[in-house]
Amino acid sequence: MEVGIIMSGSVTDMMAGEVVFAGEQDLEGFANKFACNIPRPLIIWLEGDLGAGKTTFARGLIHALGYKGRVKSPTYGLLEHYQLETLTVLHMDLYRISDPGELEYLGIEDLLDTRTILLIEWPDRGASWLPEPDFVLKFGYLGEGRDLHWLARTPVAKSFASGLLDT
Repeated sequence: MEVGIIMSGSVTDMMAGEVVFAGEQDLEGFANKFACNIPRPLIIWLEGDLGAGKTTFARGLIHALGYKGRVKSPTYGLLEHYQLETLTVLHMDLYRISDPGELEYLGIEDLLDTRTILLIEWPDRGASWLPEPDFVLKFGYLGEGRDLHWLARTPVAKSFASGLLDT
């Protein structure tokens, strides 16, 4: 697993980077690293093609945060809720929605508080119904492995990303 910053600067007021994974085990290892000292609240958009690693990352992150049960894909139910001792993880998958207005009935804003981490797969399908992300993680194919282009968009996310790169 190679981790690095490929761009940072005050012009964009964001920080970006790339991580390369040889296989699923490396991706899960990155999720474990990401879970260490994760700030909250935090909103993470997970982008990429089918099978690129979005759900694998989410599953690895949720387990690394301490959830012991089965972590399933929220593709059919849209939202899975994981209550941990000190935080709540909400995992959404918007792949199957046909109209972003459907999100109004989920009451996302009512579910968010200072203890919440929100993971959203296929956020482009949610249009303006979604809260702005702290992080955007875009997964892609790289031969037999995967690559991840990430963008830290908020001061909290940039500070956290700097800590990830220091370890």
